[in-house]
Amino acid sequence: MYKHAGKPAFFIVLILIAVLSYVTVVGIRLPNQGDTEKWLLKGAMNDGLSLGIDIQGGVDVTFAPKLAAGQAVTSTDVQKAYDILNSRLDDLKITDRTVVPNSSKGTIIVRFPWPKGTTDYSAEDAISKLGTMATLTFKDPNGNVILTGADVKSAAAKPVESGSTLKGSYYVELTLSSAGTAKFSSATKEFTGKTISIYMDSKLLSAPTVDSQITSSTCVIEGTDFTSKSANDLAKMINAGALPFALVSSNYSSISPQLGLNALNVMLLAGLIAFILVCLFMIFYYRLPGLIACLCLCGHMAGMILSLLVFGYTLTLPGIAGLILSVGMGVDCNIITAERIKEELREGRTLDGAIDLGFERSFTAIFDGNVTVLIAGIILLCYGSASVKSFGFTLVAGVVFNFVMGIIASRYMLKSISKYDSMRNNFLYGEAVAK
Repeated sequence: MYKHAGKPAFFIVLILIAVLSYVTVVGIRLPNQGDTEKWLLKGAMNDGLSLGIDIQGGVDVTFAPKLAAGQAVTSTDVQKAYDILNSRLDDLKITDRTVVPNSSKGTIIVRFPWPKGTTDYSAEDAISKLGTMATLTFKDPNGNVILTGADVKSAAAKPVESGSTLKGSYYVELTLSSAGTAKFSSATKEFTGKTISIYMDSKLLSAPTVDSQITSSTCVIEGTDFTSKSANDLAKMINAGALPFALVSSNYSSISPQLGLNALNVMLLAGLIAFILVCLFMIFYYRLPGLIACLCLCGHMAGMILSLLVFGYTLTLPGIAGLILSVGMGVDCNIITAERIKEELREGRTLDGAIDLGFERSFTAIFDGNVTVLIAGIILLCYGSASVKSFGFTLVAGVVFNFVMGIIASRYMLKSISKYDSMRNNFLYGEAVAK
């Protein structure tokens, strides 16, 4: 397909890199509706990028149950509170966090960064969204509340046994209190054939259809789309909504953003200086392939940051290290290819043949190196802690954009620009003497 790369291909790819970079930095803003700003995607300079607690600071808070006289907290209650806090942090798109339950003391320690765009670093305001008790409600099609968390004793995900008439592979079994059983019996009789929606605060958890009146204290939520994970997640959320106590912050402290922001500024400055020096070396030593490599490295960096914005990953200091490492891999990819092209020219190949063979014969070495990094990145992404996940994600994104920019885009650009007569001098491709 590269043989058909015409002269305009260089400029088309260059424009795509420029657009990618612009979207990454500025974002995509929709027309305002009244006084409200509308964004399809916020760019890095418009607070679109979530920064980790090690960069922008945050809150370290210990939550404890607020118990009535004579009430005791169990390990099950602590687990429910743990699920609530994780759910609320997910809703706030805070992935860089640490949540540690302590069943023996009945407490939960939470560390999370300041929300994006924060200027008033108030720990009280930051924890107020997390500490209140979650409200679980079952609502009829008209929006009226039928049941609350107090009416639900428990929820459990179970596999569908062979021969069962239930749909799918898993289902969720609910156990209701006596008062909840009476209310649910009346509601399911009235709304047979319609949906009864389950909400946690304002978040819709499920909207099952009522097949028939339910008069017993147990009922099931079935569905062909239920997997082991989705059924267990729904059961956890319902159990969390039945938490019999409120959470209060027993103590908390603010983590200053100053140290992290200073480290971020130093890393960004060091990265910029290193990038400029690398580009100067690439252009001086490899000439035209080096210039194209620098353009593709810009697209490489923009693509990785854009992937953080799109997928909502938090950028931490380890994540920045992953970005820098990925750029180094991108440089290595271009150096291997440029050296192969020079070798083919020395052996007397035509310019077109040298470019084709240079990319083809360098691919195996590039592929092997990137695949090993990809495997490591996926393992870190799946099993690492919050800050390590950021490092793993940037490694994975770096490998993807290394193939897109370092192999595909650079080859299109080099094949395209080599079709211009003024660009067919071997000296421009790294040869020591012009021919």
